[in-house]
Amino acid sequence: RQQKWKSSVSTRAKMPPCDFVPEKYESYPYERMQKIREQNISPSLRMYYKKPLLLHQGHMQWLFDYEGQRYLDLFAGIVTVSVGHCHPKVTVATQKQLARLWHTTNIYMHPSIQEYAEKLTSLLPDPLKVVYLTNSGSEANDLAMFMARLYTRNFDIISFRGAYHGGSPYTLGLTSIGLYKHGLANGFGCSTTMLPDVFRGPWGGSHCRDSPVQTVRKCSCSEGECHANDQYIEQFKDTLNTSVPKTIAGFIAEPIQGVNGAVQYPRSFLKEAYQLARERGGVCISDEVQTGFGRTGSHFWGFQTHDVVPDIVTLAKGIGNGFPMAAVVTTKEIASSLAQNLHFNTFGGSPLACVVGAAVLDAIEEDGLQKNSEDVGTYMLLELAKLRDKFEIVGDVRGKGLMIGVEMVTDKDSRHPLPAEEINRIWEDCKDMGVLIGRGGLYSQTFRIKPPMCITKKDVDFAVEVLHSALQRHMERAA
Repeated sequence: RQQKWKSSVSTRAKMPPCDFVPEKYESYPYERMQKIREQNISPSLRMYYKKPLLLHQGHMQWLFDYEGQRYLDLFAGIVTVSVGHCHPKVTVATQKQLARLWHTTNIYMHPSIQEYAEKLTSLLPDPLKVVYLTNSGSEANDLAMFMARLYTRNFDIISFRGAYHGGSPYTLGLTSIGLYKHGLANGFGCSTTMLPDVFRGPWGGSHCRDSPVQTVRKCSCSEGECHANDQYIEQFKDTLNTSVPKTIAGFIAEPIQGVNGAVQYPRSFLKEAYQLARERGGVCISDEVQTGFGRTGSHFWGFQTHDVVPDIVTLAKGIGNGFPMAAVVTTKEIASSLAQNLHFNTFGGSPLACVVGAAVLDAIEEDGLQKNSEDVGTYMLLELAKLRDKFEIVGDVRGKGLMIGVEMVTDKDSRHPLPAEEINRIWEDCKDMGVLIGRGGLYSQTFRIKPPMCITKKDVDFAVEVLHSALQRHMERAA
């Protein structure tokens, strides 16, 4: 049935039909929900939008609010709903396990932990075959740092500026976005290095990144050589020579930065950086919390798009389609460094989590979601590039598969971030027309588009038309 859309913004875009009918909402009224939120829920848990959404039900790429309004979800609960809200296969598997066994902890064997460990590691290259299951991405990165330090007997770890690797006291040292930094001592033994951002950084041009859409900056590269990459590698060497001891514990990077707005590096940067880090005795950690499980389209894991094999891989978010689970996958040698003493996780690898994880892997394969990410993601990137060419304030469109960033600027020459109040209005208008988009970047200047991987080209047409209407409306306001 076609949604009767109560929108204050006019658009020609027609929401694609959806035959799913949500249940009737029967909980507290909106105002009471808001009051409880203010009184009983930590104020640090901020909400999106001037009038926050009260969501009630989800179905694949769609969300429904308490009034039955339907929204196209382009942010997937922050890149977490990988196969679709309430995906039937995952739901049925979870319901079956709920009635069988929830919890034993890993002091006993139960079928699903072995089944899942075998299934998950079969998708990773040698020697990445040993898994430690946890509950969240912060927890996984925390453990990866711990393992790197135990294994190498070194302490210092390098991450990129603009990185997000978690919010625990340990991982906050690697997270390098000012908004997440609290005024407490953290990050002892963590050093940041210059982010090789070919749009906003000092070097970069129109041939640098592995994306269907390149920057509008002119490139100073000659055939087969990347001038920007060479410059950024010099910066990485500079960090190694000035900020850390001569031996390090490791280097961690997201294959594409997530919270910072789908930032991509020059094509061969990670390969060279891994080599330099290993020369200093460090291990290389790939944070696949947002890029894993087929989201980049061309490959199942983000690190594969850089032609590298890390020593430790961290997984979370899309691993459980919204169920709280995460994993650290590493080599036998590195894993054994943790076995010298006790290290325990009560809920990690629970019977329930492992069944969910296995069902998610099945759904990705059976629904062809990696291929869909490539096809629909490439289509969307190319459609969004048309908006970049039309509007001066759309500075950059980038990404790979369904990991997409649209960076907003005052103008393409200066690349200054578009002021927050202007971005807010465009973003609110998209929501009012039925499209939910994420935000990221150091100045919250980048729209983050990372939908459930079941999204279709018709959905993309609708979303791009909505964004077009919102940008058009903004230009009229400005004029």
